[in-house]
Amino acid sequence: MLFAKLLPREGNFFEMFNQHADRIVEAARAFSLLVANYSDPALRQKYNQEVDKAEGAADRVTHEVNKAIHKTFITPIDREQIHTLINTMDDIADLIQDSAETMALYDVHHMTEEIVRLTDVSVKCCERVRDAVNMLAKIADPATAEAALKTCEEIDQLESDADRIMRSAMSRLFRDEPDVREVIKLKAIYELLETITDKCEDVANVIEGIVLENS
Repeated sequence: MLFAKLLPREGNFFEMFNQHADRIVEAARAFSLLVANYSDPALRQKYNQEVDKAEGAADRVTHEVNKAIHKTFITPIDREQIHTLINTMDDIADLIQDSAETMALYDVHHMTEEIVRLTDVSVKCCERVRDAVNMLAKIADPATAEAALKTCEEIDQLESDADRIMRSAMSRLFRDEPDVREVIKLKAIYELLETITDKCEDVANVIEGIVLENS
């Protein structure tokens, strides 16, 4: 038993990264369905619960990764990179949940075109994050490393798209919305949705560093 404890272990970090990335995509898609069905209170509640469920599962994976960092003698990549990657990924799941909760707390009555567009970009960003994370275990292969870097570039482009939508949304909001309360509500939601893509870009930057240092 003692000898077994002393043996070097690498842990299943890449598998846990993949599990977390899948939960992020589940949360993002559930949020997208919430937005698409916002006028139906029953469906709104259903998809809100699905967002919460996916975020809770992501939290559990994050906890397992952070615990494994301290118990694993040999890690497949730098410990700080593991810690930064999983916690930044978890920020994405948290922001998706925050967006859903804010809509409920602020009693938003309808979805704007800009919310729909920002949601769509956020889902695409989360899907690209999952794709990039799934490649990490095989970045020793040059073709896989190149594909991972290309996927990170796509995330950067999507984040830029979200920035443009955000600027247009804010301009239209302050120009056309006469109700100050609605301005406050929608501004907060737009900012949360745009921050989801910012966090996806942060994850992409971490992945780029891992690929460049380990491929």
